[in-house]
Amino acid sequence: MLNELLTIFITSLLPVAELRGAIPVGLAVFKLSPVLVYSVAVAGNILPVFFLLLIWQSGVEKLAAKYAPLGKLLHWLFERTRKKFYANHKRFGHWALVLFVAIPLPVTGAWTGSVAAWLFGIPYWRAVGLILLGILISGLIVTGLTLGIVSIT
Repeated sequence: MLNELLTIFITSLLPVAELRGAIPVGLAVFKLSPVLVYSVAVAGNILPVFFLLLIWQSGVEKLAAKYAPLGKLLHWLFERTRKKFYANHKRFGHWALVLFVAIPLPVTGAWTGSVAAWLFGIPYWRAVGLILLGILISGLIVTGLTLGIVSIT
């Protein structure tokens, strides 16, 4: 069971999969307890946020200037995040970050949420708390969808 939990944890760390990929693997493939899978996936998904917020604040512009291909990728990501997040941020304030992270769709998880928090100047610990709340909600939605408790139709 340790290998399965490690797989769930590592999958939830990844920027594309996050807990949207980890929870279905834990529930449908490994057949583990929903509470255990949810807990491990949430822990794995929040862990990179602590580092990402620091990275965005401390050195992303230096890296982008030094490495042109990385700079282009980051510019694209930042502009896309600004466009997707701006209207909601203007309307809902910092709570928009919770909604942005909570919606379990591609490019709306904790990784992109950390970029949005940095772009809109949300203070570090507030951003961590808002992103964690979004992760918790997203995890419940994904767990419910995977178990068939929640339906999108």
